[in-house]
Amino acid sequence: MINSTANRQVRRVANLAKKARARREEDLYVAEGIRICRELEPEKTEIIYVTEGFLQEESHKELLKKFRWEQVSDPVMKIMADTQTPQGILALVKQQHYTLDEILNQPQTANLILLETIQDPGNLGTILRAGEGAGITGVIMDESTADLYNPKVIRSAMGSASRVPFVYVDSLKEACMQIKERGIRLFAAYLKGSRPYDMEKFTEPCGFMIGNEAKGLTKETLSLADVRIHIPMEGQVESLNAAMAASVLMFEAARQRRRMGT
Repeated sequence: MINSTANRQVRRVANLAKKARARREEDLYVAEGIRICRELEPEKTEIIYVTEGFLQEESHKELLKKFRWEQVSDPVMKIMADTQTPQGILALVKQQHYTLDEILNQPQTANLILLETIQDPGNLGTILRAGEGAGITGVIMDESTADLYNPKVIRSAMGSASRVPFVYVDSLKEACMQIKERGIRLFAAYLKGSRPYDMEKFTEPCGFMIGNEAKGLTKETLSLADVRIHIPMEGQVESLNAAMAASVLMFEAARQRRRMGT
């Protein structure tokens, strides 16, 4: 059992939880909590850390049989974990990597989300989770968008971060041009000069462009959209936050495609 908070492994895990640079350098991320860890694959998992309390349940012991694991004390787990009340289990998991070409390899069924400078990890995680539920085929992000492997993103995505293909691109403009060349229409979520989203058709290959929580899409990115759309609001509400808006649009596309059988 690891009892010392000064242990090298403990410092390493804490560093991976806190720093995107460390995660990039080691090509690993921290997955925390029983629900997420139940979905892990042994070949993609370096090690799992658990507390004595976690091991008291037989089903938890069964979970660990296919993994390399190490027991740590409760104080050590608190240092390693990103949450205030750890569930007694966390893992170091290998990151996944995709290319833009891989995400666009079947343009005829494309259902994409393009994110520009989304900064809130909770928003990004929610978009991933909702996106998986709505059947999106990929997430394309600029380099200013939050780190997908931030522990807060991983928790809010509830496992979707390991299943939804994604890529960070150096130039969102160039990525948009490649997408459009494949016959995929781009819909920008934008209030001014736009049409209600439910007046548009999303059964053909398409992508939804979502901008920064405070500033929205930049003019350069907005200029690449085929259509500008907005979600009509009642009362005094001007707009939804980025994650909620993305969810509404993605599920509208899913609804239309179910009705059309696409």
